Parts: sequence; C-alpha cells; structure tokens
Amino acid sequence: MVKKLRKKFVITAMLSLLLILVIMIAVINIVNVVQIISDADEMLTVLNENDGYFPGMKDKLIPKDFAEGQEAPPDGSISEGQEVPPDSSSSSDRVPIPRQNDPFAFEHLKTMRSAEMPYQSRYFWVRFDESGNVTETDTRHIVAITEDTAVTYATSVYESGKEKGFLQSYRYRAGSNDDGSAIIIFTDLSGQLINIYRLLWQSLLVGVIALAAMFVLVFLFSGQAVAPVVESLEKQKRFITDAGHELKTPLAVISANIDVLELESGKSEWTGSIRNQVKRMNSLVKNLLTLSRMDEERMHVVYSDFDMSAAVKETALSFEAVAESKSKKYLMDIEEGIHITGDKNAIVQLSSLLLDNAIKYSSDNGFIHIILSKDKNIVLEVSNTSDCIPQGNLERLFDRFYRADSSRSRESGGYGIGLSVAQAIAQSHGGTIQALRDGDKIIRFVVTLPKVLPKNLQKTNSR
Repeated sequence: MVKKLRKKFVITAMLSLLLILVIMIAVINIVNVVQIISDADEMLTVLNENDGYFPGMKDKLIPKDFAEGQEAPPDGSISEGQEVPPDSSSSSDRVPIPRQNDPFAFEHLKTMRSAEMPYQSRYFWVRFDESGNVTETDTRHIVAITEDTAVTYATSVYESGKEKGFLQSYRYRAGSNDDGSAIIIFTDLSGQLINIYRLLWQSLLVGVIALAAMFVLVFLFSGQAVAPVVESLEKQKRFITDAGHELKTPLAVISANIDVLELESGKSEWTGSIRNQVKRMNSLVKNLLTLSRMDEERMHVVYSDFDMSAAVKETALSFEAVAESKSKKYLMDIEEGIHITGDKNAIVQLSSLLLDNAIKYSSDNGFIHIILSKDKNIVLEVSNTSDCIPQGNLERLFDRFYRADSSRSRESGGYGIGLSVAQAIAQSHGGTIQALRDGDKIIRFVVTLPKVLPKNLQKTNSR
C-alpha cells in the first residue's frame, strides 16, 4: 500500500510539473515566434509605405550600377542623378545617439535598434506595373538572392494574390499603388529562424533537466509526504483486523447460545432472526478480514496450479437451488479443463461473491448467467437482469460500503463490501474486474485473469 501511495504521489506530482513546463515552454516559444513575425511585418510595412526604402535612406544607398560592379569615377566625383554611397557621407549627416552608461537600458537599446535597422536588415523587392510585368528589382541589401531568383519569388507571390506570408525563409508583404502598379518586398528571417530553433531546444533541455531534478526531489520526499496517510491507513487496517477477531468470539458464543435455546425451547421466530443476524455479521467480519489481508503488502499467499473450471462449477452448482427457489432462471456455461495458478480459496470466494450479488439484486423472475471461458486470458463473467442498475459510472460499485440502492440492500442483507472484496481478489491475481451495462435491464461483471501469474506476484510468492 505504501509503495502504491508513493507511486501515485510521484506520478501526480510529475504530471503536474510536466503540464506546467509544457505550457511555459509553449508560451515562451509561441510569443517569441509571434514577436519575430510582428517585427518583420512592421519593417515590411515601413518599406512598403516608403516605396521600398527606409525613411531618409534613399539618397544614401550605394548606386545600383556600383552594386553591380561598375567602378566609380577615378576622381571620386559622382555624376548627377547618382546616389551617394554611405561611406562618402560626412559625419555631420549622421544622427548623434546619446551615450548611455547602462548598456542594458531599454530606451537606449530601442534607439540603437531603430538607428541600425536599415543597415542590419536583409531584404529585396520587385516592382510590377499594372499589367503584371516586372519593371524594377532591388537586391542590393541581400547577398543570397540574384535578380532572377527575386523575380521568380515575386512572380509566385504576385500570382497567388496573397498580401503577406512566408516563402521559404523569407517573409513577404505585397503593396499596391493607385496607378495599378505593385511592389512585393521580402525580408530574410533565416537568422531569426535559427534563433527560434535554438530557443526551442534550449527551453526543452532546461525543461528535461528541471523534470529530472524534480523527479529526484519528489521521489526522495514522497515518503514524508504520504506518511500521514500511510499512518492513518495502517491504524484503520489494524482496527479492522483487531475488531474482526474480537467480534468472532461473541458471535460464536451467541450462535452457541441460540443452539442451546432451540434445544430447550424449540425453534421460534426470535431464535431464527437472531441466527440470521449472526450469519450476516459473520459474513461481514469475513469480508472485512479478507480486505484487510488483501491490503497487506507482505501477506504471504501460496499460489498453486488448480482446475479453475472444477472449482467454479462446484461453486455455481451450490447456488442453483437458491436461484430456483426464488423462481429465477439459472444458466451455466463453464468451459472444461481451464487451469490457473492462484489461490483456490480466493477464486472460489470470488465466484461465490459474484453469484451471491447476482441473486440478491436480480429482478423478479429474471435470470443469472455464469460463463467461464479461455482465450488470451481467462474470463469469468456473471450477468443478471436488474431493475435498478445505477446510472453513471458503474466503477463506483466496487467502492467499499457503496450501495446504489440502500433500501434494496437492507432487504437483501448487503453491506456494499462484497464487490470490493471481489475486486481485491482479482487484483491480487494480476487481473481486473469490470461492471458493464447491457441495455437498461442487464448488468455484467467481467473478471479477466492471466493464465500465468505475473512476475511481480511470483516474486512476492517466492519471498
């Protein structure tokens, strides 16, 4: 039980941390991508509004013929109509930027970024006339793109009719003028995309390291975290075990006294009632002690190979007369020769509990059907008709002391513990039990057991 509690605590804590880390990493990276795209769109908008140039930079750019390899005049003079290279501009033309002692001052960084953006941006553009013909290209601000490539990219975007988007690692924006001409501007985001991938991998690495470190800490301190719960459960189990053993003695004395009274005075309504209540109390004590044993991790159970078909058939036959006495149809489909490695007494108790539950809660003149079959696993199924199948999740039926219909349970003598014992027995053999609804009138309890005892139970049994 302690191991199960610690395991659940560690799993819950790690899943919670994993969810938080996933959300944090996703938000950080999504915000980063959105911001990069937003900055690119903002720059493209500025270029689009200024006919492909940054404000005030058109007259300071390297002339296109110089950029294509034409030599400047030997005397350094620039003919009329040519643009002045940035190197030939005097220092007085530059906008002075105030010095800032703090290199991380936000306003200073914004000013520097705005001033350097025209020189750091990698972009190119292509202009089209109203007929869709290319009239001008500008690839002076990027090295990886030739004019032919620029025309190919721009034509593809122009024909698609999209206003903005991505083409490979380039973000583009298309703009149109009143005369029908259009300009499509591209900016290279390869550097930013590399940074996006880098941030993603770094955040994932940090997340994995944080998850591993948290796992170690949670695992080390999980024992202390579940200690109060474990202590409470241990006290509860000890109380149930002690109370169960203490109750056996007075119940045995009461039963013996009833026998004496019936020998002296004969049977009566009162002695019969007392005997029935003693029987109910003995059944309750037996089930409580079974649950307590099943919860005990170090309980030593001797598993052996036995004929499960014979054991289940013998148990089923003992209930046949009870079902017929209550005018209920009783069907048995038990495959012969099914062997299992397990606790024979526990398997007999499991089938007995399911059949007893079916007879108690089956509808008047209904039917009870028990099936034992073998395929990949061994399947024991008990179904019955019922007028009071609970709505919602049927797994609650296996909760201790849960009763879907309290009044019906009192009439039938149920305490809401039998199915809990059945579930504990199934789990102790490495199996499962399910409650299934067939329509509105039939409920099925399906027990699935492995043919071979699981290795963890084999180790427990060997110890």
